[in-house]
Amino acid sequence: MFDDKPYNLKMDKAIEVFTKELSSLRTGRANASMLDLIKVDVYGQQMPINQVGSITTPEPRMINIQIWDTNNVSLVDAAIKKSDLGLNPQIDGQLIRLPVPELNEERRTELKKLIKSIGEKCKVSIRNIRREANEELKKKLKLKEIGEDQEKTYEKKIQLITDDHIKLVEDKVSIKEKEIMTI
Repeated sequence: MFDDKPYNLKMDKAIEVFTKELSSLRTGRANASMLDLIKVDVYGQQMPINQVGSITTPEPRMINIQIWDTNNVSLVDAAIKKSDLGLNPQIDGQLIRLPVPELNEERRTELKKLIKSIGEKCKVSIRNIRREANEELKKKLKLKEIGEDQEKTYEKKIQLITDDHIKLVEDKVSIKEKEIMTI
């Protein structure tokens, strides 16, 4: 027998990673998840910002980070400046304010390209998982564990799962693009 569940789960995982990457992209609004991919070098290891301070969004265009340890303020500041978010931190004691500027047309276009490329990477991952599943089917056919009819049925099922996941990626890409183009 052939089990398509592990392949379905792998595709779900690819979508999960893709969604996390999308949420970290900067739209015109302040969003704490924008900082998720930024790591700070503290205590001899790379840590996400939310593990060295608490992040709040008091206004639509402002992110505040209350750093717990005074020694980490400059490290968080440096990590944010190094990231490609284009944010300019303002330090006030242990509080770092991040004003989120409105996106200009050029930055919006850049972000659209980036969203498309992240989406494309995810679709490639999903197709690779499909290829993996089809290779397993061919092995099972060769070993006479399944018949040719079963192989065709499972191939169609895997293709349907693949199509569903790719459609999901395309939907998420277009939603994010609309979000970025909305002024």
